[in-house]
Amino acid sequence: MSDFTPARVLQVELSQPLPDIASWDARTDQTYRRAIYLVRLHTQPLGVVQVLMGELGLAADLAKEIWRVLRAEIAAHLSADGLPPCKELSAAGLPCAALPPCLRARQAILDNPPFVSIIIGTRDRPDQLRACLRSLLMLDYPRYEIVVVDNAPSTSATADLMRQEYGASTRVRYLREDYPGVAAAHNHGLAHVQSELVAIADDDVVVDRHWLIELVRGFAVTENVGCVTGMIFPAEIETPTQGWIEQSVGFNKGFAPRVFDLSENKPKHPLYPYTPGMFGSGANMAFKTAALRAIGGFDPALGAGTLALGGEDLAAMFDIVTHGYRLVYQPAAIVQHWHRRDYAGLRRQAYGYGVGLAAFLTRAIVVRPSRLFDFIVRIPAGLAYVFSARSPINARKSPDYPSELTQIERRGMLAGPFRYLRSRWQARTRS
Repeated sequence: MSDFTPARVLQVELSQPLPDIASWDARTDQTYRRAIYLVRLHTQPLGVVQVLMGELGLAADLAKEIWRVLRAEIAAHLSADGLPPCKELSAAGLPCAALPPCLRARQAILDNPPFVSIIIGTRDRPDQLRACLRSLLMLDYPRYEIVVVDNAPSTSATADLMRQEYGASTRVRYLREDYPGVAAAHNHGLAHVQSELVAIADDDVVVDRHWLIELVRGFAVTENVGCVTGMIFPAEIETPTQGWIEQSVGFNKGFAPRVFDLSENKPKHPLYPYTPGMFGSGANMAFKTAALRAIGGFDPALGAGTLALGGEDLAAMFDIVTHGYRLVYQPAAIVQHWHRRDYAGLRRQAYGYGVGLAAFLTRAIVVRPSRLFDFIVRIPAGLAYVFSARSPINARKSPDYPSELTQIERRGMLAGPFRYLRSRWQARTRS
């Protein structure tokens, strides 16, 4: 990005006094010219506000900018909670003496919470895993376990970390799966849990302390919920590459809860349900354990660590919906993701996303050949989705987004079917 400047990534809770805008970050020892705030009210995310450090500096300035950008969202949240409206936002925030209804609903679940198993598939990234585990152990949720699955490790670093730092923990378990692939790791963890719900988190995220309770709340939104996904927010925006990832990948699926199924909650999208990226992302999702087992778990021929490079999360969410369950997107279930900093890594990621998407689509036909006619009918819409400048995956890209990345992703799409079929053969010969 020719005009890119790093940004501090911060959060602000409007029910508390607002902080002054600090341009210096102790973690990075850097002074920033801009900040990106995730704005929350009663811990629920309302939207994102960007401020320039040179123009704004005081909490009062931040309050004015938040009010300018998110006035309607603030009013809607207060109305939904049955609270009186406000005419402005001050540096004192929006204090509320009583527990608002949105938090009373959370507390009702915490009074009798289901037991949840959190599965993390990891390979040779002990430092990232350590940060993830630290955040998971600070969750505001009383009944859960963490199951770390060490996937085809090339060193003993992860096993050493788990033994040295978590060997005495009653909350953290260590498993090993030697068949490569994140899907195989997740399936191995799934086979060793007995909980009602299972949550999935990547090892390169840190979770909000309310993450797990908000995922659990998602299962109570409506009937027959098989899967709940949450919001993925960047942990940092330090390089142009990380800025491009936010544009192209679209981890953040919005600030409004949504329900997906094949009947009354079916979006009017010409490719639905073959665009499961709208459901959420694999770094932040949870399933009813029985539902995940009923669909056969994750396809071991998909995902990072296989020839297919990705798509295991897309396939699982697609299977949930096409098997008659509902899927809920719960934006208040927040994790922060450490995007790749280097351009070479982004090139690999773009290719992997292309391969993974096409591999998932190929699998959809392989497991049910009757879908082939449905695919043929949707080809014009699919081509427009991939190539049109106005499609959702292209319209959000800035003018200086490298065209090379788009071409790399499309090359991955061409390779995806062949790589999936080879990966599927490998998985079958292994079993």
